[in-house]
Amino acid sequence: MLVLRKSADRGHADHGWLKSAHTFSFSSYQDPAHMGYRNLRVINEDRVAASKGFGTHSHQDMEIITYVLDGALEHRDSLGNGAVMQPGDVQRMTAGTGVSHSEYNHSKTDEVHLLQIWIIPNQTGLDPSYEQTFFPVSDRQNQLCLIASPDGLDGSVVVHQDMKLYATILDAGKTVEKAVSPDRYFWVQVARGSVQVNGTLLVEGDAAALEQIEQITLVAQVASEILIFDLA
Repeated sequence: MLVLRKSADRGHADHGWLKSAHTFSFSSYQDPAHMGYRNLRVINEDRVAASKGFGTHSHQDMEIITYVLDGALEHRDSLGNGAVMQPGDVQRMTAGTGVSHSEYNHSKTDEVHLLQIWIIPNQTGLDPSYEQTFFPVSDRQNQLCLIASPDGLDGSVVVHQDMKLYATILDAGKTVEKAVSPDRYFWVQVARGSVQVNGTLLVEGDAAALEQIEQITLVAQVASEILIFDLA
């Protein structure tokens, strides 16, 4: 079974310095039919203007994954971490008992384009923590690359939940296939490009929930970047 979530049907916000698309209910966009999927709570596609960003704010009891598509994002938090994220960097922040952070576009001239993902953790009250790992294009080119998992397999960032997150960058015409367990749940997010997912066409910003399947097949129609969530 495949259920399509079209890009145009997402919640959209335009604050001038920030243009955001919300796959699931977030902030002023509230839709009881789209409150998340399994333990996946938020996928926000953000475009932040040069030198602008999110001032210091707090989170609690959430696993936050940041995936930069274009540009550079500067992160600072109350744990003492500071870094500039660029494409290929994956950041995981466990908010746990509470953490504050800020995120700004590091460039004075160019927009930064990113996905911010929230995962509901498997327990509350975790100690706050932070991790950032770089995954080169060669690791993701025309193959699935594990970028987040509960056990840090293959150098992936550690998420406190029974889930795995894969990324791939497909050249036009290329195919990747993954055998999966029919008792798992899958969310496929097209970050850019156009791709057939088990025979259904998804374009940039589209997503699909897949259940009771034994294989995921991605066929890129043009150069594409895709995330696959494997969820309990």
